[in-house]
Order: sequence, then structure tokens, then C-alpha cells
Amino acid sequence: MRILIACSSGGHLAQALALEPWWGEHERLWVTGPTEDARMKLRDERVIECAWPTQRNLPNLARNMVLARRVVDEWRPDVVFSTGAAVAVPFLRQARRVGARSIFLETIDRIDQPSLTGRLVYPFVDEYLTQWDQLTEKLPRAQTVGLVL
Repeated sequence: MRILIACSSGGHLAQALALEPWWGEHERLWVTGPTEDARMKLRDERVIECAWPTQRNLPNLARNMVLARRVVDEWRPDVVFSTGAAVAVPFLRQARRVGARSIFLETIDRIDQPSLTGRLVYPFVDEYLTQWDQLTEKLPRAQTVGLVL
């Protein structure tokens, strides 16, 4: 299985890295920002750096939409996965176009309200995963998977 993991550095990357038992056995490609944190933690991984910063930055959102289309077309993942933040939107959006499943995991600090990214991707992702039951109660299609540490 080919997994494309698109996430911001810092806590979003830490959450994705905690899932190594899941993605570790598969061919994978990471998309993240050009930060020292991400470069260090993903030094042994295949990585494409996205336009940065992404939070509330419309020009970089447009750049990342173009990047997402190109990367998804060329790499043809089976799954596009993200823990957020804004870099998730264009990559998750492209998944369906190539027949890939799209999976979003809301970060651990979102207990009873979804993030902005979560609100944006909820309508179209195949799976919306939360770490807290309180959030699942507000989002009928969401599934609680428990804490990812």
C-alpha cells in the first residue's frame, strides 16, 4: 500500500509519527513544511516540502493546491492521510480524484470542537478520526480511535 502523509511540522508531525506501527510497513511519501523540526524527524524518509507558512495564507494554499494535484497524480497513493493543519486540505481533496482513500485524524488537543482544518475536510474525507468521544458526539460521521501518543 502507498500512503501519502501530509501534515504540518510540530505537534501535527508528532501525531503522525506516533502512528509508525501503521504506516511503517508501507511505502510512504511525506509532505510537510520546510522546517528544521520536520527535516530532522523525517531525515530517513521520502519528503516533499510544501509552500510555507500554510496557516491562513491564501497564496500558499493556491501553491499547495497545484503541488497536491501534481504529487497525487505522479505518486498515485492508495491512502492520503493527515493530522493537519492547512497543508492537509489540498492533499486530502485530491485523494478521491485518483481513487485513494482520504483519512483525517484530529489532533489530541481538539477535545470538543474541531479545528479549522477539521471543519474544512469533514464534508469530503472518507474517514474522520478523533481522539475524544466528546468530539465524535458533535460529528456524526467521525470515529473515536483513542489517544495517539
